[in-house]
Amino acid sequence: MKPLLRLLQDGQFHSGEELGAAIGVSRAAIWKRLQALEAEFDLSIHKVRGRGYRLEAPLSLLSSELLAGAGAWPVTLLQQVDSTNAESLRQLATGAKPPFLIIAEQQTAGRGRRGRSWVSPFGENLYYSLVLRITGGMRQIEGLSLVVGLALLHAIRDAGVNDVGLKWPNDLLVNGRKVAGILLELSGDPADVCHVVIGVGVNINMRNVPGDVIDQPWTSIRQVLGEQVDRNRFVDRLNQQLQRYLDLHGRNGFAALRSEWEANHLWQGRAVSLAAGVQSVEGRVLGVEDTGALRLDVDGVEHVFSGGELSLRLRDDSRA
Repeated sequence: MKPLLRLLQDGQFHSGEELGAAIGVSRAAIWKRLQALEAEFDLSIHKVRGRGYRLEAPLSLLSSELLAGAGAWPVTLLQQVDSTNAESLRQLATGAKPPFLIIAEQQTAGRGRRGRSWVSPFGENLYYSLVLRITGGMRQIEGLSLVVGLALLHAIRDAGVNDVGLKWPNDLLVNGRKVAGILLELSGDPADVCHVVIGVGVNINMRNVPGDVIDQPWTSIRQVLGEQVDRNRFVDRLNQQLQRYLDLHGRNGFAALRSEWEANHLWQGRAVSLAAGVQSVEGRVLGVEDTGALRLDVDGVEHVFSGGELSLRLRDDSRA
């Protein structure tokens, strides 16, 4: 399957004879394999008599060889998985030693914050989970999701999207549309030695999704730039930025990065509504604390909020 996809990823027509010769099978076998590709990865392959076969749109497939040289962490590239975070937790449970990185071409049950699903088509976006060992208790990860947001912000800017910004606590937006999100999960003893799974999802080359699968406005780097993005190069950029910001966070804590985060927070100073279940609080964003908690001015009094189940929205915006 993989060699066949590599041949087709350019989006051009390839004859059955050419494809068969390249991978050493008959033309009849090529058609069967193409049907299997369509079914397994939900791809659309066009067949035109006299011209051959091509993907509906070009892909930028990830390369194990390129990824292996693109960072300080051992990386496993999977063609398909339920969720890279779930796979990371399974590997931890079976004795895998951090740090390590899990990346997939497709997720069948991608997860976002607050139980939301993360749409994860094959070969278009980035589904990325970095596993780290944490010693010294929960204080070592204070503000960590916001630090990861800064690294992701710079990786997206490096790709050419200049107007990307942060939304507390774990989203990145372009013109009000979500382009990336972060999901942190812990395993082990939070008071002593534990492991953190840093899950990152980035809409890189996604062009469309059917119906109402995504319940909020979204965009992709490709939509903003108008051209396909090299996903291997993007992973390299993200690895570099994560190494840089994780090192800063490890040496100085989030306090040293707080002002930079606030400078890139799109809703800084804005009137917002903060929801926790059926309850909500209205106020104005003052910034964040050294722990990464949100500071709100509520009727002239400062309040601090933190927690993974909180949802922040602009007061004049009905979307979560």
